[in-house]
Amino acid sequence: MENRMSREIALRSNALRVRALHAGHGDRAILRGLDLDVAEGEVCAVMGVSGAGKTTVLRVVAALQPFSSGTVEISGVALQPGAVPPESQLRALRRRVGVVFQSHALFEHLTAIENVMLAPIHALGQSRASAEATAVRLLESLGVSARAKAYPRQLSGGEAQRVAIARALAPDPQLLLMDEPTSALDPARRAALGESVRALAAQGRGLLIVTHDAEFARSFADRVVVLSHGAIAEEGPASQVLTHPAHDATVPSPR
Repeated sequence: MENRMSREIALRSNALRVRALHAGHGDRAILRGLDLDVAEGEVCAVMGVSGAGKTTVLRVVAALQPFSSGTVEISGVALQPGAVPPESQLRALRRRVGVVFQSHALFEHLTAIENVMLAPIHALGQSRASAEATAVRLLESLGVSARAKAYPRQLSGGEAQRVAIARALAPDPQLLLMDEPTSALDPARRAALGESVRALAAQGRGLLIVTHDAEFARSFADRVVVLSHGAIAEEGPASQVLTHPAHDATVPSPR
């Protein structure tokens, strides 16, 4: 079953293609020649010890951090080494990539629905009525439509996360990036998030999820990529890698 799934994913188009990626902070190298693909419809979990470069991958792909060399392509949009371009030059990328931050990063002065409406109005140029219709649909699909008028401070951790996912999905991106999405969730909400992740992949989106949660990755990811010192230490089907790890950087999950 897993081998057939891996072959099917390999035949799909790539939502993300990274080659020979080098990035760092100042003189400190963090990513050292990283190659990474995420197929449309695939859930790829990026794991590894703290400092391995996991969040840096997300930040580079989302054009929130520069990289020094290599190539990054997201559904036909290419990023170039060097300084991050101004936002006015990133509109095509913002349509293709959605980001769910670990802290949710919702705007505190806006309601849940207003947070979700931001990108359709300001990035896509939709009318307020169209943006509101999109936001209502997304909040309903994620089970938080009843909290549409609530402010972030009034939301539980799980509700805030689902609103953040709705906001990231508002431009209808082909690639969704998530940073430690289970860090503040109880087991029931972890399972609900996992089902949401699988549903998004079934729509044909690629998902790249940074996580320390081995059981979540084992249960809901198609593939696991383990980073160590800025490069891939091992990768493969999630169940295989996390049940029978071949590298010290991989944390096995319970059987």
